[in-house]
Amino acid sequence: MLGIPRRYSNFVFGVIQSGLTSLIAAGIASFPATGATVFLAHWMVSWLIAWAAMLPIVLLAAPAIRAFSLRLTREESGGQA
Repeated sequence: MLGIPRRYSNFVFGVIQSGLTSLIAAGIASFPATGATVFLAHWMVSWLIAWAAMLPIVLLAAPAIRAFSLRLTREESGGQA
């Protein structure tokens, strides 16, 4: 693998998560484009814009979302399903 230090795993997660989410959303938004070439061109441009917008939001929001999700959930007791 790349050998990125583990302490940066939150940032790596944010980059991957925001990239994948914006890729899918841009593809859905580009779907009405006519023709495969127009669709691909529109999709890639839309994705790059969406990713550039979402990456800082995801990186800044992830710690708050993680803390909020921990408040909404509880540890499961050991012996029962």
